[in-house]
Amino acid sequence: MDAEQVITVLAGFPGTRIVEGNGDAFAIHDPDHDYEQRPRQGWATVVRSDVNDTASDLDRPGAFRLNIGLPTARYRELFPTDPGIDPATRDVLFPHPVYAAYHWVAVVEPDTTWPQVRELLDDANDFAVRKHGNAVRRRG
Repeated sequence: MDAEQVITVLAGFPGTRIVEGNGDAFAIHDPDHDYEQRPRQGWATVVRSDVNDTASDLDRPGAFRLNIGLPTARYRELFPTDPGIDPATRDVLFPHPVYAAYHWVAVVEPDTTWPQVRELLDDANDFAVRKHGNAVRRRG
C-alpha cells in the first residue's frame, strides 16, 4: 500500500478527521467536530519525511511510516521486550523509534504486514473512541 491508500483507510473510520501538516497525516478521533476547540493527539499518523526523526530514512521517493498508538496491554502483547528491529526496515512492525514508551508501534511501507496492521488500526481506533467517551463523561 502507498501512503495515500493508508490515509484513505484511516479516513474511513467513523468519527475520524485527517489533519495534514508538513506532508504528514494525522488520524484524530473527532466525532464532535471540535478539534479546533479541543486539540488532541491522533491515534495513527502517516509520516513521509525525516523532519521529526531520521530513524526510518524516509527522505526517499515514496517512503512513509505508519505510526499507531495502542493500549498498553496490546502493545506489550506485541513487544514484551525490545526486538531490536532496525526502524528503517521495510514492512516489519516495530516499536516506534521515539514514542515506544507511549505504546506506539510503527511500520515502514506496510505490505505483507497489512492484515496485522489493519487489526492494530482497529485496536488503536477503539482505544481512541474509549478515550473520547471518557473525556466527554468527565466534561459531563
